This record gives sequence, C-alpha cells and structure tokens, in this order.
Amino acid sequence: MKQSFDFLVVGGGIAGVAVASELARHGSVLVLERERSLAYHTTGRSAAISMESYGNALIRELTCASREFFEKPPAELTTDALSSPRGALILGDEPNLDKLRARYGVVKQHVPSARWVERDEIAGMAPFMEQKWIAGIHEPSAFDLDVHAIHSAFLRGTRLRGGLVRTDAEIASAERQGGAWHVRLVDGATILAGTIVNAAGAWADVVAQRCGATTLGIKPLLRTVVVVDPERSVEHCPYIGTVDEQLFIKPDVGRLMVSPCDETPSDPCDALPEELGVAIAMDRLESATTLRPKRILNRWAGLRVFVPDRTPLVGADPEADGFIWCAALGGYGIQTAPAMARLCAALAIGDAIPADLPHIAAGDVAPGRVLGMASQQVTAVAELH
Repeated sequence: MKQSFDFLVVGGGIAGVAVASELARHGSVLVLERERSLAYHTTGRSAAISMESYGNALIRELTCASREFFEKPPAELTTDALSSPRGALILGDEPNLDKLRARYGVVKQHVPSARWVERDEIAGMAPFMEQKWIAGIHEPSAFDLDVHAIHSAFLRGTRLRGGLVRTDAEIASAERQGGAWHVRLVDGATILAGTIVNAAGAWADVVAQRCGATTLGIKPLLRTVVVVDPERSVEHCPYIGTVDEQLFIKPDVGRLMVSPCDETPSDPCDALPEELGVAIAMDRLESATTLRPKRILNRWAGLRVFVPDRTPLVGADPEADGFIWCAALGGYGIQTAPAMARLCAALAIGDAIPADLPHIAAGDVAPGRVLGMASQQVTAVAELH
C-alpha cells in the first residue's frame, strides 16, 4: 500500500525543513532529501549573517519579520541560541562613494540604527582595512546566525508536529491523477501526496520537470569562500562588505571567511571551489586590507540560486495543480527562513498572507511572473532587430 501524505516537501535544506515545520500544523508531511544527510549543499555552506539592509525591499521585509524567531526562538523547538551579536560594515572607496551614499539613504529607511562612519571610525572597528576605504555604513543590529541550530530547530518542529523525513530519496517522476500526486522515487518506492512543495534549491527546475510542472529558469551561481588565519584578534570585528560587492570578510571563531562575491553560472552539482575563484579572493583581500595570510586553512563553494529579478519563487505553479514553489532564495534563504516558511505555508493552503508581511502580495512572489519576464525579454530583443 502506498504511503499517503497531505504535503510532500522536496528538499531537506533550510527552506524545506522550515516550510515542513509550518505545514505540519495543517496536515501530514513528508520531507524528501536526495542526499544521505540534510542541508548538505547551500544551507551547510553559508556565511550566515542577518542584515536587515541586505537584498531588495521584499527580502528586507522578510528579514525583518524573521528577526524575532532568531532572537527569541520557540522553547519547544530549541533551547539553543540561534543568533549572536556581530554588526556589519559596508565600505566605499572614492569611486564608489556616490553608490555608498545612495545605499545609506535606502538603509536608513529600514534600519534606523544604521550610521554613516568615516575613515577614523572604520579603523577603530577594523584596523586591518586599507586607508582607501574613506566611508562606510555601520549596521550595529546585524547578527550572526547559527545555521546548524536553526536547521535543527525547524527539523524538530517538523517531527514534533508529526512530520517525517526520508534521506537518500530522490523523485524520479510524478503525475497528478484524481486530485493527488502519484510520486515514484528512484529506488522504486511510490508515494501519494495532495501537494508537492518544491524546495529543492539548485535542483528546483529538475524537480519541476520530473513532475510535469513548469520550469522557470532557475540559475545556480557558484560562490567561493576561503578561510584564513588573520594572525591577529578579530573577535570583535563586524562583518565587512564592499558596496560594489567585490568582497566580503566575516570573522569566524578567530579566523576570517573571505569571498570575492563571485557569481559563476553552474549546473546543479556538489559545488567545488575553482582555483581562479580562490586566487581572486586572496588578491582582493590583500588589495583591501593590510592582511597577508600565510596559508589558506579551508576553502569551499556553494550555489546561490536566483531568477532574473532576484526575488524568490513562492506559491502555486502557473500550470500544475497542487505544485507549490519555494525556490530561488538567492543568498537570503537562512536570514528569511522563518517568515518565508510562513508565507509559503499560507500560499500552499490558501490562507491569508501573514499580517506581519503587510507589503507583500502573492503576485510579488508568484512563480508565473518569471514567464512574463522571459516573454518581455524576447519581445525586447525582437524589437531591437
């Protein structure tokens, strides 16, 4: 006899377990993860900081609405701290000063505590930065996120509410019949589900194709991270990024995580760092700072997944009944997870959008909007010719 569930969530990363935890309040849930362990890909390779100024307006609203969960997590889900103070510093040099001022104008509207700082104050917070950084935006309310603790909390929520999880379980095909999904796994097992939630990250279009749903042009972009020993104390340094998005530096247990903020197109895969990306990271670190690390302690790469407007795909597939998207979360999946999960669950069950997301409409995140964007791009190219 086939197992039957109200909701089948595909993907065991942060999006999948967060949405599953919410949906388990409304029916039976099964989470499928194609790997042998959960959160193996993007979730486990995140720099993990929450900045309320990061991303577009919709992302910022989701981030702000997620803050309370991180600062005061539900006691039934975890007794661990999910966040810790850090602060963030976005820097600009002379060529990018106007861009920094424009960003400050936007940031100040959403983050009242943000401050404009000059070179002397930058030196006090991050003495290893080069003198060329003449101004910055300090966001004292930014905080580090404990990815493992957050993922574990949502996983516990899923299980406490009766949800099940299967690893090493990959969808081979699915067909909608008689108001239910008939799902066949690669291992031959079959499952019935009322609704499929596609939270498969870089594999979201692959899952959609196997289910006969719409493929939406998911674009995985590879990002490189290296870890170095700064050979000095960085415990109290903020997260540091450049306003031109060429570099970020994040303290991590006495070491520094460094990324050139690269976005190299990639197929869905177990991402590995490329030597060129590592070399660029080190070159930009040495150009931006006085640090000269003697060796690289670790290196990795992760896939950040986008569609052209860099806004997530959340909600019903434009053609396939009972197929819900929660994908293209970009680099914002962890910092927005609590609010994103509530939004997705509401759209999946036909409920109202959560009251603490007053500026988000279903159409803003609707997967079908991507098809319209693609059509407009084709028309524009045709008109040029």
